[in-house]
Amino acid sequence: MPIYELRTYEVIPGKMAEIAALYKSEGAAVIAAHPPKLVAYFTGDVGALNELIHLWKFDDDADRRAFWAGLYGDPRFMAFAGKLRPMFVSQKNKLMMPAPWGPQL
Repeated sequence: MPIYELRTYEVIPGKMAEIAALYKSEGAAVIAAHPPKLVAYFTGDVGALNELIHLWKFDDDADRRAFWAGLYGDPRFMAFAGKLRPMFVSQKNKLMMPAPWGPQL
């Protein structure tokens, strides 16, 4: 059964444009060099405006752990992350299982 991981990062106000530019110039290519697990990125539009949200889909927990180990083991990703992390206030992760009814991603 697949596992979805929702990662929500609170961004320092005024830093979202810098984060977007960094993802475009470095992050997207580094992440794309790894297995395709990213479903989508989102930013807040109403309410919590300073949020960057990622949704990831994994085959199971072993697949999830292997993916993150590979990404965190990539020096290019770690260099990107080193530039990105100072622009975050906090991070929240949530693991979710698909409900047996409704659409499936």
